[in-house]
Amino acid sequence: MGLLTIAGSAQASPFYAPPPPEEHREGLSGSAELGYTNLSGNTDSQTLIAKGRLTWLTGDWTHTLRGEVRNVSRDGDTSAEQYLVAGRERYDLEGPHYVFGFARWDRDRFSGYDQQFTTIGGYGRDLLDNEHHRLSLEAGPGYRFDRIEGKEDASLGVAYGALAYEWTFSETASLEQELSVEATDDNTTSRSLTSLTARLNAHLALKLSHEIKDTSRPPEEAEARTDHTTSASLLYNW
Repeated sequence: MGLLTIAGSAQASPFYAPPPPEEHREGLSGSAELGYTNLSGNTDSQTLIAKGRLTWLTGDWTHTLRGEVRNVSRDGDTSAEQYLVAGRERYDLEGPHYVFGFARWDRDRFSGYDQQFTTIGGYGRDLLDNEHHRLSLEAGPGYRFDRIEGKEDASLGVAYGALAYEWTFSETASLEQELSVEATDDNTTSRSLTSLTARLNAHLALKLSHEIKDTSRPPEEAEARTDHTTSASLLYNW
């Protein structure tokens, strides 16, 4: 079994993207994560997870680009295959207020959808932002395009809301919880990311995370309604 994971200072969040910390507010900051496992014996399986993110600032604007690839195979048969590309803009207003907009394309081979494109814009507010606690809420309307093989394409309005909380409970450890909901007339997609990070030194940290994605009333072709992803990774900060 082999495993390789490298990640950077930007948070590997599936939906939320705050500005980078003060020490990374000049130039580019980003993250790269690559995970690979290979099990052989009674069961032959391979898992590949690759993630990347870039963040940069222009005045009060925060620009973020990210991509993800996941592939799992067991005994020669693919059991998971996911791709995601997204871009996000955030503009800071006076005080703790900001406006945002993002666009996301994703394809999950076993979700029942051939592909989905989502774009959302709205208002956000940083309710807490101090040494130990950080809490942000955001909400807004959006649009989603669904393509299902063999069926008519669907265009749907979206009502979106999200929460992000970070608790820095020691000089070297923090706990993060992120939640988002995207509701349409057809179904509701909920996402959750829980992570615990322990810093080893100025550049390295260990991170444990659990991600959940749930879709109410998925297409009949979907393999399951809820996806769970648990990972352990080594983070490299720059």
